[in-house]
Amino acid sequence: MADTTRTTSHDPDSRRPDLATETFVAHRNLLFTVAYELLGSAADAEDVLQETWLRWTGVDLDTVRDQRAYLIRITTRRALDRLRTLGRRKESYVGPWLPEPLLTAPDVAEDVELAEHVSMAMLLVLETLLPIERAVFVLREVFDLDYEEIAEAVDKTPTAVRQLAYRARSHVAARRPRGNVSAADTRAALAAFQRAVDTGDLQHLLDILAPDVVFLGDGGGVARAALSPIVGAEAVTAALAAGLGNLAARAPEPAHINGHPALLLRIDGRIDTVLALRLDDGLITGLYSVRNPGKLARLQHETALHR
Repeated sequence: MADTTRTTSHDPDSRRPDLATETFVAHRNLLFTVAYELLGSAADAEDVLQETWLRWTGVDLDTVRDQRAYLIRITTRRALDRLRTLGRRKESYVGPWLPEPLLTAPDVAEDVELAEHVSMAMLLVLETLLPIERAVFVLREVFDLDYEEIAEAVDKTPTAVRQLAYRARSHVAARRPRGNVSAADTRAALAAFQRAVDTGDLQHLLDILAPDVVFLGDGGGVARAALSPIVGAEAVTAALAAGLGNLAARAPEPAHINGHPALLLRIDGRIDTVLALRLDDGLITGLYSVRNPGKLARLQHETALHR
């Protein structure tokens, strides 16, 4: 990134690098959130921000009417390019692919709408959209851009964007978690999981598993994980029972992941696994275990997400 040291020159043009930097820094968390929502990968989102910065430094600021919208436009276009590449990468991924989990600050959970949209469950729903649909949905539903702004960002007409937004909303509505899930409900479900790990008694956990619950484990071919989804309460319970000893050795601890309560499992102080849940109507319908070390590196510090 460019040198941000202020100049003392009175030449107006000499302050341009400072103005570009100050504007970018002011919107950085927003831009990261846009990129992460589109990609589900913090590492790729950071690369997109670097590309956005390089593009932004070449812009004549006098021609920019709305700097926030312009930066979102650059970020969206760079993210769409990368999303297509990421799709090809996922085709050769070993086992189920899960979004990269983020350790988030309490203020993310306080923004209920943002927390819902960055949850592991919602990011998996967004994975079922076409890239252009995902971009339109995120920009409209999460960041409340108008259709004209979105049209500029995705290089479509406002009419086409409205149609894409309608299609994406319908698709997401049919697949998103049902009903509002409180943090207290999620913590209770996680507590049942932890009791099962501590005591070896899976009955309390079985009581809150939906009949069609799905367990996804992401090891990326590096860490041990199921290579295909495990479906059904009995199959999931059997898989958990087989691994209870290993789970207990990893000392589960509560954390806020992607704006929601989750568990971190450590070995010798190192984060080994992130476990997140999807709840529907009070039952666990999704268990998401991320073990790929490449996706756990960012969990040493909180990530700021903003709209």
